[in-house]
Amino acid sequence: MIARRLVGLAAALLSLAPAFAQTPAPGGAPSPAPADSPAAPAAPQTADEAFQTRVKQLEEQVVDLKEKIFRTKARLLLLQETVLGGDISQGARAVIYHRKEMSPQFVLESVAYALDGAPIFTKVDTNDDLNKREEFEIFNGRIVPGNHQIAVRMVYRGAGGVFSYAEGYKFKLQSNQTFTAEGGKITTVKVVGYEKGGITAEMKDKPAIRYDISSTKEQAGSNAGSGDQSAPGAATNPQ
Repeated sequence: MIARRLVGLAAALLSLAPAFAQTPAPGGAPSPAPADSPAAPAAPQTADEAFQTRVKQLEEQVVDLKEKIFRTKARLLLLQETVLGGDISQGARAVIYHRKEMSPQFVLESVAYALDGAPIFTKVDTNDDLNKREEFEIFNGRIVPGNHQIAVRMVYRGAGGVFSYAEGYKFKLQSNQTFTAEGGKITTVKVVGYEKGGITAEMKDKPAIRYDISSTKEQAGSNAGSGDQSAPGAATNPQ
């Protein structure tokens, strides 16, 4: 008799177990989410991915800092000139041009310039607005007298023509050149993309960069670069 009562009580408790499991205890945590709840958020970046992201951010910050430093130097020179009552003999000026001397077989896709490590001009060709320009000014401003370095990167695309096999082929040129800026003078640097080697050279060897450098005495109120007669300057072999 007692055994039958115990069996009945056990059965009753088992039937109530699901209800107790779904009823949260007073003040307790909510019941767990059902099995078909939304998936957990994606796993965080791996250590390598996080490192690469951080490196990219630091590179962008360094480029921005270099640009700010270069602009600050230019402002200091202008301030010095003002304080000295416009005595241009205390400073130097640089004028940098990009010049095209390439045949239609080469299309300029992008160009980047840096002066003393600071980016001063970057442009990618769109609608042939870069490639069709024969010559344009890159930089015109005050710099500290002394040695300076200009670094250049140009990317050309083969346009076929006589050398149809090179159509669409990319030609990447990197070069740098040191020049000396003298106080009271305008130093003009023309960075020229040209073809070397003559008609017998292979197309892959033709694209090159040279530097035509000249300097003239600066006159108060004169336009920078006026009356310059460019003379060839030594160029670094493109890579």
